[in-house]
Amino acid sequence: MQKEFYSNGKLLLSGEYAILDGALGLAVPTKYGQSLQVSDSDSDNLLWMSFDEEKKIWFQAEIETENLKIETTSDESTAQTLVKLLVEARRQNPNFLSENKGVDVETHLGFPRSWGLGTSSTLINNIAQWAKVDAYQLLWNAFGGSGYDIGCAQHNTPITYQLHKGRPHVNQVQFDPTFKEFLYFVHLNQKQSSKEAITAYRKQLFNKEELIQAISLLTQQMVNASSLDEFQLLMEQHEAIMSKVLQIPTVKSQLFMDYSGAIKSLGAWGGDFVLVAGDGQTLDYFSSKGFDTVIPFLRMVL
Repeated sequence: MQKEFYSNGKLLLSGEYAILDGALGLAVPTKYGQSLQVSDSDSDNLLWMSFDEEKKIWFQAEIETENLKIETTSDESTAQTLVKLLVEARRQNPNFLSENKGVDVETHLGFPRSWGLGTSSTLINNIAQWAKVDAYQLLWNAFGGSGYDIGCAQHNTPITYQLHKGRPHVNQVQFDPTFKEFLYFVHLNQKQSSKEAITAYRKQLFNKEELIQAISLLTQQMVNASSLDEFQLLMEQHEAIMSKVLQIPTVKSQLFMDYSGAIKSLGAWGGDFVLVAGDGQTLDYFSSKGFDTVIPFLRMVL
C-alpha cells in the first residue's frame, strides 16, 4: 500500500524576526513544495531516499524501525535530524512505525534546496500527516521557530500568522494585489541560517512591544494596500524598522543602491529571496548584477 503527502513551500512577506515575539506576519504558500511517498517493503527497516528538483538523490538512509537507529546513511548530520523528527513523531503517537514492518520512503522537492522555501518545514508537515500528529508541536519540540512555515505548508492561500500565548493563530486572507505583476522574488545566491539569524536577533536590545505593534500594523496595511506606490512605501518602512533593530544595513543599501524600486528582505537577512517592486527592466537589472534567479509573483505564489 502506498500513501502520498504534500506540503507547500513558504515565503514570509512581513514580520520576519518580530513574528517570533508575537507580531502579525503576512506569509504566502508557494507553487513549489515537497511530497512524501510511503510504501510497504519486504525489508525490516525504513529505507529513506530524498530527491531534489532534478530528480537526483541528495540524501539516503536505512533506519531500524524498532529503535529508530541509523544503520547506514549518505549524510550523518541529515540522518540524525531525520531520526530526531521520527522519534518526536513517535513520542506524540506511539503507534507510529510501531509494527516493525519495512517501509520505503521517498521525498521529492519541487525547488532547489538553496532557495530557502522550506525544505525542512515541508518535510515536517509531511511527516506529521503521515504520523497523524500535530505539525506545530513536531516543529517546536524538534527544532523551534515561529511555525508560520507550517501554516503555509497547510494552506493554499496567503495567510496572516501570529503567536499568542504560544499558540498559532492562522487566518486566510485575500492578498491578491492588483499590482502583483510588478512584484518579483530575487534570490541572493546564498542561503542564510535561520537558527544563526534568530540567535543574532535575540542578542539585540530594543522595545519589543513597540516593534510588535509597528510590524503588526505594517502587515495589516500591506494586506490592504491598494496601489504599488503604497505597497513600496510599506516595504521601505518595514526595512527601516528591522534594519534599526538588527543593526544591519538594508539589502538595498548594501547591494542595490542604484535600483529605482523598493526592495525588502524576506526571512533571515542576507540570504534567500528578497521581494522587489519593479517593471520590465527588473530582470535585466538584477541579471546585470549577477542575480539570475528572478521569479515573478504570479509564478511563485500559489
